[in-house]
Amino acid sequence: MAHNDVDADFLAGTELFSGTSPDEVQMMLGCLGTHARSFRKGDTVLAEGSTTRSVGLVLEGAVRVESSDVWGNTSVMGQFSRGQTFADAYAALGDTPLLDRVVAASTPTRILFLDVAHIVGRCPRACACHATVSTNLLASVARKNVALGRRIRDAAPKTLRGKLMAYLSTQAKLAGSREFDIPFNRQQLADYLGVDRSALSSVISRLQRENVIRTNRSHFELLGAR
Repeated sequence: MAHNDVDADFLAGTELFSGTSPDEVQMMLGCLGTHARSFRKGDTVLAEGSTTRSVGLVLEGAVRVESSDVWGNTSVMGQFSRGQTFADAYAALGDTPLLDRVVAASTPTRILFLDVAHIVGRCPRACACHATVSTNLLASVARKNVALGRRIRDAAPKTLRGKLMAYLSTQAKLAGSREFDIPFNRQQLADYLGVDRSALSSVISRLQRENVIRTNRSHFELLGAR
């Protein structure tokens, strides 16, 4: 890969390269085992059952994480857009097969792959900025682990109403207010909770009639008792 094909100014503003300058990013691209690939919408970026030793960073477009059961039913587990990383934990483990597949969500989608061994290993140039990227990678894995734990807690209640209220309670705590915006539309919220969209809409409507919540699109306000 020609390193001048990658926008160092853009990379310096991402979570992975936070705290480094564009000049430092340009220098590090030569020692982080990087290569870029382009994909069309629907192309497989990482296949289920495969292993990877590279962290993916979205340069353009977006990728979607999909999970399929043995009957062929597919669920969307998450999506990563420009500037975000994916497969961090799998890359760190190296030999653990992916349970899901990663597909390109738009055309074009361009991914920068970075060898995790080069990120966490000793830099041959002994540059301080390299250690910064290693620390950022660890923080990214930790944040995603916390987010996964939050999702498990939100989905733990047995009823759809319980799942929704657990999720809204978490969002209220994160916002520090009973009035907040969520990062999902209705279909995305249904996918996140693992429920049917029409059933979710029915529960939301019922909660509004009961004056438990007030909502307009992605804006929610928690009112009375559950």
